[in-house]
Amino acid sequence: MKHHFLVSVGVLSFLLGSIGVILPILPTTPFLLLAGYCFAHSSNKFNDWLKNTKVYQIYVSDYVETKSIPKNKKWKILVNIYILMGISILLAPFQPVKIMSVLLTIGLTVGLLFVIPNRTDHSETEEKKTEIH
Repeated sequence: MKHHFLVSVGVLSFLLGSIGVILPILPTTPFLLLAGYCFAHSSNKFNDWLKNTKVYQIYVSDYVETKSIPKNKKWKILVNIYILMGISILLAPFQPVKIMSVLLTIGLTVGLLFVIPNRTDHSETEEKKTEIH
């Protein structure tokens, strides 16, 4: 019973996360992380499939593997967030929706820039070592 429940929640989370790639109102990464958790605890087959999807690799794999995101990828994510949320804010019919979208955008920005650590690439580390010597 637990197995079927986790697989169902995982599939639903993956679908919502995939829709979130297109619709900025749905958060992609949290849904994909939930799908990963559900699949890891229920089905090796689904877990392996998820980790091989392009959506997972683009949005989640860096964070899952290193608990950090490269700085250049953070900026790309932020540009996408600002473009898509900007469109949503402009097209939102109600003022409360606009305000919530602005607050969500601010929260995402703070999370990406100040909560999630920057991953230092090996090449950046080598350059810094060379500069010191």
